Amino acid sequence: MELRRITESLIFKRLQPNKAILLLGARRVGKTELLKKIEAQAREKVIFLNGDDVETHNLLEVRSVANYNRMLGDCRFLIIDEAQEIPDIGKKMKLMIDSIKDLKIIASGSSAFELNNQIGEPLVGRMYFFQLFPVAQMEFATIENSIETKGKLEERLIFGGYPELLHLDSVQQKTEYLKELVNAYLLKDLLIFEGIKKRDTILSLLQKLAFRTGSEVSLEALGRELQISKNTVEKYLDLFKKVFIVYDVKGFSRNRDNEITKMKKWYFVDNGIRNALISNFNPLNLREDVGKLWENYLNSERMKKNHYTQRTVDSYFWRTHTQQEIDLIEEENGKINAFKYKWKNEKAKIPSQFASAYPDAGFSIINNDSYLDFIE
Repeated sequence: MELRRITESLIFKRLQPNKAILLLGARRVGKTELLKKIEAQAREKVIFLNGDDVETHNLLEVRSVANYNRMLGDCRFLIIDEAQEIPDIGKKMKLMIDSIKDLKIIASGSSAFELNNQIGEPLVGRMYFFQLFPVAQMEFATIENSIETKGKLEERLIFGGYPELLHLDSVQQKTEYLKELVNAYLLKDLLIFEGIKKRDTILSLLQKLAFRTGSEVSLEALGRELQISKNTVEKYLDLFKKVFIVYDVKGFSRNRDNEITKMKKWYFVDNGIRNALISNFNPLNLREDVGKLWENYLNSERMKKNHYTQRTVDSYFWRTHTQQEIDLIEEENGKINAFKYKWKNEKAKIPSQFASAYPDAGFSIINNDSYLDFIE
């Protein structure tokens, strides 16, 4: 059975005349394949352009209505892949959307560096945004049953969910693919902006984040370890977020003195990338970081679920100076729900300080038995 990406149906629902759709995501998560499927299913003529192609640059170079009318002819559906490679793409799309009646545009890009700046501001009120992640458990659930899914849990904790892994059989092939992915693709955008001389520092910072998965991160401490300033650490972390390698979660508090809120936790969008950075693809029974893998996996899959179901949720962690903690707190429409992660099916109680401070909050244990309801 063919894997169907949830974003495909979301895009078709939002596709409308004189509106643009921006599809963002890390390299190799399947954006180009998704756009080709959308092109194939469209019941109208489509022009498909690739921002890596010099001919695309030539076609779009002259920013005039006359030029774009000539290019489009009677076509009213334009797809631009790798749009971040095209200078002033936001202004060019705005001119087309504003001037050419009934035109629909989908633009994709692997980096939010320029796309958010170039497109976001010119197309305010004219654009819908979607992010494509590595394959979500919600998507795997359409091609496998729960028994198959649970049988593949260890594999996904170790190798993650990049689409190409579905076509690779051996541990060696998957290991080589993920290492190449990190070195040849995910770091590409970073090194374009920061220069090859910064490669070792960037890799070292990513590795330190990988080892600190699930722990609060001190930017000052990272700076001291890498002999760079706190501001440089902040800049790099922002870049890592913009190329969809990591994301941060803030501490939850209602200004109570014993709650920790100053530092953030950092998670990887994909477990496989995290493990590739530290060169550890050992099976779970040989690892000491299973708890970190489980927490990273559940948080990332929950983030995908919230994005794909279009829930507006604020996510946090909670911890006190006396070491009481909750892995994930979601706040939605004023309602607070707390989740505690347990790898094995251990019993756990709601932390007493949290129960006292937030008596109306929901509380759930997420373990091997209950996790599919949490992320599907």
